[in-house]
Amino acid sequence: MKYIDEFRDGDAARRVAATIAAEARPDVAYNFMEFCGGHTHAISRYGISGMLPANVRMIHGPGCPVCVLPIGRIDLAISLALERGVMLCTYGDTMRVPASDNLSLIKAKARGADIRMVYSAADALKLAEQNPEREVVFFAIGFETTTPPTALVLREAQARNVSNFSVLCCHVLTPAAITHLLESAQAREMGAVPIDGFIGPAHVSIIIGSEPYVHFAKTYHKPVVITGFEPLDVMQGILMLMRQMNSGRAEVENEFSRVVTPTGNQAAQKVMAQVFELRQSFEWRGLGEVPHSALKIRPELAAWDAEVKFDLTYASVPDHKQCECGTILRGIKRPADCKLFGTVCTPETPMGSCMVSNEGACAAHYSYGRFQDIELVTA
Repeated sequence: MKYIDEFRDGDAARRVAATIAAEARPDVAYNFMEFCGGHTHAISRYGISGMLPANVRMIHGPGCPVCVLPIGRIDLAISLALERGVMLCTYGDTMRVPASDNLSLIKAKARGADIRMVYSAADALKLAEQNPEREVVFFAIGFETTTPPTALVLREAQARNVSNFSVLCCHVLTPAAITHLLESAQAREMGAVPIDGFIGPAHVSIIIGSEPYVHFAKTYHKPVVITGFEPLDVMQGILMLMRQMNSGRAEVENEFSRVVTPTGNQAAQKVMAQVFELRQSFEWRGLGEVPHSALKIRPELAAWDAEVKFDLTYASVPDHKQCECGTILRGIKRPADCKLFGTVCTPETPMGSCMVSNEGACAAHYSYGRFQDIELVTA
């Protein structure tokens, strides 16, 4: 298949791996964080970690929008469906994220709540028009990638005056999370797990471009390489990061130039700015409160803002005490370090958000890498 198989060629991958091994300095530890969950999935699926030298480590980041959604936000959505009787619409993975009281959206649906999986915000708006007697709420999550479609649907709802439709907005922003990782006291004290560079997200960068990452390279002296999701993309990105470290550079490089431009999709950025504004702060699961890291609906669209319409008040809820999702999202621990991993917590029975989406670090490792953790006992 043209333009797919080329990026999954085993011989080419082995050649890149050999180059990485040849250029890796034995006295240097290379610790690179792949921010995006799509890259985490690719690294696990294609066994990329096993092709790297021992001193080149990939650290899972918080770039899975389902994983970073805090319990309190899920609770708000559940309360709308169970207590307010709204028709709640959201994406499939969001349905299974654990919430308070051993609930999730799919468990609330089993209790009788009208909760529906949709493929887009436009599907939710269509349901509102088809059911004018019902209040329909779209539970919107995701990074900059899924934000423009939500913005377009909000504009459409306003233009057509669909008064029974609203959005519970939980869209979050990538650059603010990277800044938080680099600036937080815990990140500075990680010690054993420094972050030497970033594999920049692919789909997000299609929207925002490569320019927003220049700040991290210049201010924190951290190289960033934006890569695609195919295995050869990721391996080439690792090689580019290594070469920057070896030469003492900290720049933004764009391996994914076939799609990503410096300024991104300006039409998408424009519609986002028309509909949304920055929140002062927003809680991320695993990261806590992150300043200027999320979007809210502008006041002129308040009639379609579920938080305003239903007078919702957010309350933070702690994660399960034994769940290590928070430390895994910060890159401090790996999935196998969690006592629940692979036993109590599996993709079928997730205890934490990292085990829900296939972009979550725990789910990816469970599907493709958990047997690497088993020590082989020989006679």
